[in-house]
Amino acid sequence: RPIMNSNNPPSASGNSSSATDVADTPKIGFWRRSNLGQDVLLPLGVFILLLIVWEAAVQIFTIPVYLLPAPSVIWTDSIALAGPIGEHTLATLRTVVLGFIISIVISLPLAVFMTSSPVISSAIYPLLVLTQSIPKVALAPILVVILGANELPRLVITFLVAFFPLVIAIAIGLMSVPAELLELGRSFKASKFQELYRIRLPYAVPFIFSGLKVAIALAVVGAVVGEFVNADKGLGYLIITATAFFKTPVAFGALILLSIMGIVLFQVVVIIERIFFPWSAASQETAIA
Repeated sequence: RPIMNSNNPPSASGNSSSATDVADTPKIGFWRRSNLGQDVLLPLGVFILLLIVWEAAVQIFTIPVYLLPAPSVIWTDSIALAGPIGEHTLATLRTVVLGFIISIVISLPLAVFMTSSPVISSAIYPLLVLTQSIPKVALAPILVVILGANELPRLVITFLVAFFPLVIAIAIGLMSVPAELLELGRSFKASKFQELYRIRLPYAVPFIFSGLKVAIALAVVGAVVGEFVNADKGLGYLIITATAFFKTPVAFGALILLSIMGIVLFQVVVIIERIFFPWSAASQETAIA
């Protein structure tokens, strides 16, 4: 929370500082702000409609199972392998969550370090761009040779895919604080740490969660890329082995589970933001509206 409180004097224009406006935004509960029909029922209805159209198209045009299985066949074959598929799902989820956590742990201090000086930013930013310009599919086999055939290369790939948008979002948020607010903090003799903790970070919360939402979705992609190259379990590994033996329904089932995993993890980040930083979620939804 910024350093101002209700006893602070207004600014020269007669209005309160923008920090007070952000900090004093009424906290609106998650469930009160949630629109069940628009947020849940409408997407669910569209998804069910697509499944019906998919099932009907396969039946009408008699598409072979190995080319495009019907949703009913995908469900039947996936349920028959529920145990192994569950183990593969947990393996991928572990890689995604660990890679995502590592990206947070590294991105936050790196963004703070970058924004501390224009010279440091100019030195580090090109290196960050370089890490993203390398295709991760091409990098994964090299990491396997360097780090060994274990989970570490998959974690590194997941981290590399997820951390770039996160560190950029955090850096932008830290640098977007109005100059008047920083001057106000200095007038109260705030130290560099207090300026970071009480002004820059609270102001950057909406930017941070925007980066987190992108990063968690990309972490799923990174984990699958790593599993394509080196894995003995995981949904990416399952897709490779299933398609090798023309078990297309199982591969589609794994693909759908990956999509569900990405959606669920994305919504977890959204819920965390709405519960712990409701003013941030409200400001983002207002901007979108």
